[in-house]
Amino acid sequence: MSSPWQRIGQILQEKFAVSPEQIREALVHQQEKGGLFGEILVRMRAVKEGEVLEALGLQFHLPSLPDLLPAQVDPVFLSKIPIGFAKRYELLPIREENGRVMTATANPLHLAALDDARHLLGRDVQAVLVPAKAILNCINQVYDRASDTAQQVIEDLSTESLDLLASELQEPVDLLEITDEAPIIRLVNSTMFQAVKDRASDIHIEPFERDLEIRYRIDGIMYKILSPPKRVQSSIISRIKIMAGLNIAEKRLPQDGRIGIKIAGRDIDIRVSVIPTAHGERVVLRLLDKSTSLLNLEDVGLTVEDRQMMFHLIQLSHGIVLVTGPTGSGKTTTLYAALNRINSPDKNIITIEDPIEYQLKGIGQMQVNPKINLTFANGLRSILRQDPDVIMVGEIRDAETAEIAIHASLTGHLVFSTLHTNDTAGAITRLIDMGIEPFLVSSSVVAILAQRLVRLLCPDCRQAYSPTPQELSKLGIKSGARQPTFYRAVGCPRCMRTGYHGRTGIYEILLIDDEIRQMILGKIDSNRIKNRAVEKGMRTLRDDGARKVMDGVTTMEEVLRVTQEELVME
Repeated sequence: MSSPWQRIGQILQEKFAVSPEQIREALVHQQEKGGLFGEILVRMRAVKEGEVLEALGLQFHLPSLPDLLPAQVDPVFLSKIPIGFAKRYELLPIREENGRVMTATANPLHLAALDDARHLLGRDVQAVLVPAKAILNCINQVYDRASDTAQQVIEDLSTESLDLLASELQEPVDLLEITDEAPIIRLVNSTMFQAVKDRASDIHIEPFERDLEIRYRIDGIMYKILSPPKRVQSSIISRIKIMAGLNIAEKRLPQDGRIGIKIAGRDIDIRVSVIPTAHGERVVLRLLDKSTSLLNLEDVGLTVEDRQMMFHLIQLSHGIVLVTGPTGSGKTTTLYAALNRINSPDKNIITIEDPIEYQLKGIGQMQVNPKINLTFANGLRSILRQDPDVIMVGEIRDAETAEIAIHASLTGHLVFSTLHTNDTAGAITRLIDMGIEPFLVSSSVVAILAQRLVRLLCPDCRQAYSPTPQELSKLGIKSGARQPTFYRAVGCPRCMRTGYHGRTGIYEILLIDDEIRQMILGKIDSNRIKNRAVEKGMRTLRDDGARKVMDGVTTMEEVLRVTQEELVME
């Protein structure tokens, strides 16, 4: 056994029951292919990473920690250790103790990195052994927390620097240089950091005659966040356009682009839309967190009964399943969850989307590109030549796409798609209005699901109360012997004083049975179709929302807010 590892091999055998054969196998592997002895044993599943670190601690007489939390880190040292250095060497200063800085590391033999840390910190360091994954997670959290907020960056911009930026912006030739000025870069970066931290889905940069406003959309609601000085408007927008690969000299036409960045270890895809307005260019950034795990059908808010219904529908061999609702109501997320459920090696699943929001392993995904005439209709024609079992069409926008989707379903394919209608029965009317024959609609569509997103009550601050008869009536709940308990939103630091944290779906599922088919063939209007479906047991969006209110999931105000169209129609 080689000298440096003789002691650790004994420790692992005595303390963690690693066999001599495993030690020998790891040493042979190390001699042939190189690598760290402990990492080889971890890959062999002979020992856990935390156990290797504990053994190293005993060998080198160093303290060890199984995990590292942001609260344990003294932020005073973060400005001295660049985040790139910390990530590269998996090293993080924790606190000062007895004149030395306790520094988390996963590799006590990386003496050069520890020596560099000593120079950066200006004092001696003491290595503390912590698993690499725990160090990286903590680095992402503490540096994110320590970064300046966008408001702080604005406050740090001195009047002189603003005047300088404003005067230089008069010269178009210097615009590219202006966007590289540190204060503007910091402001744009901080705005994006804060948006990700606050769970925003969109950033709106809105110019007015004398003001510039930045708003975030969080859980579907817009919040005013910042008001940067009007003088830096062009500089901020130009910086974003450069990041998105757009033409900074073109200010008269709308432009669309994309930015891929990493924030606190999370891959964020940003879709950028720029349009000209009377007071300058207006920018909207749509944030998509690629590191967010894909939701399952169990997680999107379906009741047990609706979930079982969906499980049955997605296993059908042919037919069309439509998901309806306004923009931003979670339709695509529901379809992804359905595809994720049936995704298996024995199925050929192909999608055409605009844009592709999540990468699904094992599924062929095509993106619409109008510039080269790759429309939903043309893409769908090509997909049919790929021998698919399941097809997902991002949206049925015209009669041509609808006809191809319907013929695909009638020739033995299961088709998923979305429509912009208020409720389930409205989708039938929409297809017929597009020019689709009623007999094609009735024979191809097997189910229609309408949905909305409601904000979830913050569990830390929600407050119980007894609803009045009027409130029960608004939700269509009949007064009974047992008085239900409702909850109201209050607000606390965790939910940013909004009373809500996160969102879930409310649903309405219309199954197309023989009776509904006959009504479609008879061109019966959508209200009568919906009323008949309700008589047969279909729960409306408002009914599903009322159930979630009584379960303490959301508030009455939220359900009424998102089902307003339904209430007006009735």
